[in-house]
Order: sequence, then structure tokens, then C-alpha cells
Amino acid sequence: MTPRPRLLLLAALALPILIAGVWAPPLRQVSILFNGLLVIVAAADRLGSPSLKRLQTVRGVSEVLSVGARNPVELHIRNTAAGQIEVEVLDEPPPNGTTTGLPQSLSLKPGQERTARYHFEPYQRGRAEFPAVYLRSVSRLGLWTLIERRELPTPVRILPDIRAVYRYELMARRNRLEELGLKLHRLRGQGNDFERLRDYRREDDPRQIDWKATARHQRLISREFNVERNQNVLVAVDCGRSMLNESDNVSYLDRALNASIMLSYIALGQGDNVGFLAFSSRIERSVKPVRGKPAIQTVLQHSFDLDARREASDYVLAVEQLTRRYRKRSLVILLTHVIDEQHLEAICEPLQAVRSPHLFLCVFLRDLGLTKLATRQPESDLDAFQTAAAAELLTAIERKTATLREHGILTLSSLPDRLTADVINGYLDVKARHLM
Repeated sequence: MTPRPRLLLLAALALPILIAGVWAPPLRQVSILFNGLLVIVAAADRLGSPSLKRLQTVRGVSEVLSVGARNPVELHIRNTAAGQIEVEVLDEPPPNGTTTGLPQSLSLKPGQERTARYHFEPYQRGRAEFPAVYLRSVSRLGLWTLIERRELPTPVRILPDIRAVYRYELMARRNRLEELGLKLHRLRGQGNDFERLRDYRREDDPRQIDWKATARHQRLISREFNVERNQNVLVAVDCGRSMLNESDNVSYLDRALNASIMLSYIALGQGDNVGFLAFSSRIERSVKPVRGKPAIQTVLQHSFDLDARREASDYVLAVEQLTRRYRKRSLVILLTHVIDEQHLEAICEPLQAVRSPHLFLCVFLRDLGLTKLATRQPESDLDAFQTAAAAELLTAIERKTATLREHGILTLSSLPDRLTADVINGYLDVKARHLM
């Protein structure tokens, strides 16, 4: 409970009268009488106002939230008092996140229940808790602000952005996947598992032409086979210090994990097996290849509380563990952020030296600030120097990346906000070209 400006103003009005009472004793009595009356009115206003304790509060929020996404939260307020209550509601969310839609003002009649809806966008994965709800109202005469902190602990788990999976399913049903930046197309197999006959297309292999069907229909007809399934896809996520970089308040590690979840879901839907490895200077997590869309929960449970370490990643260890733990030929998708040419050299050496049956696809997150600096229009000599230095650094990284491609290692460079779409398109391109 705190006094409002109206009460403070009334109390201030009595001060000049009290000071004047030093020279005019009758005014001193007036001041004392005024202050006494003000105390009685303020006390009556406080006691006569509805108590916030008569408000029942329930928080409605999912046990699982998505990092970097606007997660809906509801506060259900019910008035059990005999009179109407005007209340302002403010929730206390977990740290490392922002809220939109708070505070909210509600007017509740006796027995009425209303809901305050807002969104919480977390920036960090892991276990968290909504500790309390704050209720605030104004007394009937406007002399007091009544505040109550209502303990309402609600534990939640903040996972990588699983809401993207639902958006993908919705867009797929509406045939609008291009809006997500995905270049999805029907993957045609080259095995012996026949699926159907269809009209010949310019890009088809002439060996797929069914000549009997062509003679019957008097136009070229191709045989189409099912895409190869049951292949292994291993997602390796760098958790070293380079992944501490952020864009739009979301770390590069979170960007990589969001892309990993979406890629895993699509690969599982394609009938492939998905494994997961997280590493820094040590192996953080390892998941053997799993199969089927429900298995996405296995990947989620092993990745939601990962944190980037302030240590250099051991890429030699990561490559050794990949080749030792996963012996079946697999597509290994490495997600990392390259700081400079020396950092890229530390990645190249173990990949070029290893003798492995795996096909490696290295996905490098580009530094957003460095990219903007290299592409801006300089306005001064200093700007020109900085732009040239940034461009030279990016060129050196690209030259080193070319050596990886010369050794048969696939590479992909992506901006943070495009990472998910680029990784999925890279996986689908490998499948379409039958490189596995």
C-alpha cells in the first residue's frame, strides 16, 4: 500500500496552515483538525476499499516453451468479493526474456472471471520458473495504491523453437512451404522400389522411360521410384565460445539448435534415422540414431538445456567421436560459427585428415555484423578502411572454405535468420542428388 499524489497533495495543503500557526495560534488548531480529518478519511478509504485478497489468480502456460518465439500466457482472475474491483495485472516472467501485452487493466464484477493474455519470448533455453503475479488497484477515493505480490510458482522448460515444426506442418498442408524459404520438392529415388508412372520431364534420366507405356499412350512416360530411406543423418552442433555470438538477442547456439530440431523432424519424416552430437572442448551430448517422427522428442530432451562454453571447441575430438560412435555411412551436418581464417583452419585439418565413410556438410554461420560492415557504402576514409578489412577477412574465409570442397566436403554459409531454411535445403539437395 502506497499513498497516491492526491493524498500527498491534501497533506501538503495543511503544511502552510501549520507554519502560519506559529504566528496565529488559531490556525494551528485548524491545521491539527484538518490533519486529523485527513487521517480518518484516508483510513476509511483504505478499509472501505475491496481487498485484493478476494481475487483468485491462476496462471495458464504450457510446460514447454520455445526459445525465440512468442509463447502465449494467460492469467485467469476471479472476483470473489461483494463489490466490483478495478485491478491492474502484471506477471513476473523468468529472466532472459521479454513480455508483450502487460500490464493489463481488468474490471471485475462480483463473481466474474476474466483472462489477461500476453506473450513471453524467452532468449535462453533450460529450466525456468514464473515466480509470482502482481495485482494493483486504486482505493475508492483514489488516496491509496493497493499492491499485492501473489506467489504463483510455475516451472517451465524452455526448448529450442519447436513451434517451427507446427508451422511447417501447417504450411505443408497448404502447399505454401516456399513462404518458409524451403525449396521442397518431391524426391525421386533411383533404386528398384517402383512407385508410379508419370509424364516424362526434361530433367529425367532417359533410362527411366517406360517404352511400353509410351507406346500405349503415344507420349513419353517415365517410371518413378521411391526415394531411398533408412539413411543416417547425424547433426553435430558446436557448443564452443564462438557460438556465444548473438543476433536479435538470440545466440548462435540457439539458432543452431532450432535448425537442428527442424532438420531432424523433416529427416525423420523422410524415413531417415537421425543422430545428434553436441561438443565443445568435450562431448556434451550424444544421441544414437533414432527413427520415426515421435523420436523428435528424444532429440529435444537431450538438447534443450545445452549452453555454450567459454572454451575453444576441440574439433579433432568431435571428428574422432563421430567416426568411432557412428560407423554406418551417414550425412554429418556440422553447425558452427567461424570467427576468422585461423578458426576455420582448426576445423579443416581434422576433416581433411580423417578417413571416414561419412559425407560431411559443414554449415558455417556468418557473422552478421561483419557481413554488414563488408557490404556497406563507406562515407569516410575510416569507413573505407573498416569495410576493406571486413571484406578481406570474409574473402580469406571463403578461400579456406574452397579447400574443404576440394577434399569432397560439402560447405554452406548462412546468415543467422536464414539458418533453418538453408540447412533443410542443403539436406534435401543431398538427398535429391543421391550423394549418400
